[in-house]
Amino acid sequence: SPYQAARVKRLDEKDWRDVTGGGVDPRRPYLVNLPSGRRIVIFFYDGPISRAVAFERLLTRGEYLAERLMGAFRQDGGDEPQLVHIATDGETYGHHHRHGDMALAYALQYIEEKEVKLTNYGEYLARHAPQWEAEIIERTAWSCAHGVGRWAEDCGCSTGGHAGWKQAWRAPLRAALDWLRDYLAPLYEKGAGELLKEPWRARDDYVNVILNRSTRNIERFFNRNGKYELSTDELVRALKLLEMQRQSLLMYTSCGWFFDELSGIETVQVIQYAGRAIQLAEELFEVQLEEGFLERLEKAPSNLPMHGNGRRIYEKFVKPAVSNLEKVGAHYAMSSLWKEYAEQDGVYCYWVGREHFQTATAGRAKLAVGRARITSMITHETELLTFGVLHFGDHNLIGGVRRHRGTEEYDEMCREVMDGFSRADFPETIRRLDRHFGTLIYSLKSLFHDEQRKILGQILGATLGEAEAAYRQLYEHHTPLMRFLSDLRIPLPKALKTADEYIINADLRSAFESEAPDLELIRNLLDEAHTWQIELDTTSLSYVLTQAVERQAERFHANPDDLQVLASLKDLVDLARVAPFDTDFSRAQDLYYTMLQSTYPNRRKMADGGHEDAARWVDDFRHLGEQLSFSLA
Repeated sequence: SPYQAARVKRLDEKDWRDVTGGGVDPRRPYLVNLPSGRRIVIFFYDGPISRAVAFERLLTRGEYLAERLMGAFRQDGGDEPQLVHIATDGETYGHHHRHGDMALAYALQYIEEKEVKLTNYGEYLARHAPQWEAEIIERTAWSCAHGVGRWAEDCGCSTGGHAGWKQAWRAPLRAALDWLRDYLAPLYEKGAGELLKEPWRARDDYVNVILNRSTRNIERFFNRNGKYELSTDELVRALKLLEMQRQSLLMYTSCGWFFDELSGIETVQVIQYAGRAIQLAEELFEVQLEEGFLERLEKAPSNLPMHGNGRRIYEKFVKPAVSNLEKVGAHYAMSSLWKEYAEQDGVYCYWVGREHFQTATAGRAKLAVGRARITSMITHETELLTFGVLHFGDHNLIGGVRRHRGTEEYDEMCREVMDGFSRADFPETIRRLDRHFGTLIYSLKSLFHDEQRKILGQILGATLGEAEAAYRQLYEHHTPLMRFLSDLRIPLPKALKTADEYIINADLRSAFESEAPDLELIRNLLDEAHTWQIELDTTSLSYVLTQAVERQAERFHANPDDLQVLASLKDLVDLARVAPFDTDFSRAQDLYYTMLQSTYPNRRKMADGGHEDAARWVDDFRHLGEQLSFSLA
């Protein structure tokens, strides 16, 4: 940041110039001498233009950005080369500012057409060695006016989204993490020192394992770092030690400190990293760390009364997310009632090798018993587990998981549980499961969230189908009455309007999801919604309409000679333009642009030569382009 510059001078001069407060010239590189005796070259970005991009709508038009950048060159610079450059978040272009990516693309094209060269720092330095030296203000950061307080204290820096919120949680959170880090470091050093030549060098080298967890690469890592050829158990212990250190680093992830609230997803994530480090340490060293960490975390206050403090946030969001081989086995067992797994399959960062699996159904109820080996892809820890789960056909599901205790005991469990279920004696089935597995603690709540949503969606499907049938019967039976009321301008009774709202939204979604959307039906439904003042589910409908446009655009891109596909796409885009909800045309625009470059010139040439179908194609293609916001000469 230009505000991190303290003073500068030319290399051939002795006197320094004070540039605090952002007074540094960002158009040149600067040499910085480090306390170690080494040197680096740094660039200070253009602060005003960077802020204008982020906060002042400079991305409204691409030429605005281009002209602002080119206007930053100093006119009286003589022969000294100049570099104009900014620093912005990547998500600025499209996420924070819609179509900002398009503005950036146009700005770059616009700049390339002028007498200005696009470059990067490396190329610029290769051509122009630094002629100036700078000193920076120590312990400073781009995004904190108070140095580095944003990552350690309630310094006043925040996103500003909630007036009155404080970040008093930062200091206690950092204190808790620092305590944990300092407790784990000597444990790691001693434990890893028994297995690895140089524990801290191996910790740094571990990044090469994170990037490539193949068996061969892990062998190479331990050939470099192991004190000797490690046994399987020792290899698992070494990997868990290294993972403990990795989590200790991850818990300082910058974005965990950047936002307003302790319970935000970014900050909860860094606490989850700490939770994983604690879990590994307790497994490796049989120490009790969690309570000590929570005592410190309890001092971190949330801005939301419902969350209270860090301890409650940990117990609410972190503790349930802690996983182990048994929980993975439970997830596999329960999800296998709906999902067909291969004999060797992946479940997130675990491998599951199925050795035996048996299911039975009784009406809507289903039972599954099995045996599978769960192996962590990260630590190579492995366990052979036995499981049994019973689903009653709705959201009620119970199950148990345990270590495998031998084939004889496993066969007995399968036989007894299946026998009770075959007689549809569910209470007895539960008793037998309980006898073999102890307390049946697993339910749908035990599933990992992504799979939980999928399965609940399937369970809800039947229920929603019944609701839709009831609403549809009401809708179809009373449509004449509703039209009569509408003609008289009498508001629809709430019960009838609710049925209308549900069915019209459902039919619109269904129509858009069809491979060949019925545009006449869609128009009639939209007219009906307007007439009866039906509230449309704009978020859902916008999504499915966007998907429909993208499918049709991809179909046309794959079959450019098909006039019917082009006409269908044109009509669908026409409808989307007047629909009472937004459509994202970016994918269709990208495909259109490629065809504008590749297919359109030849078709236009054929049309100019009198080819009738080509002329029709060109007319429809140009109309489509206008609707997709292309300016065609």
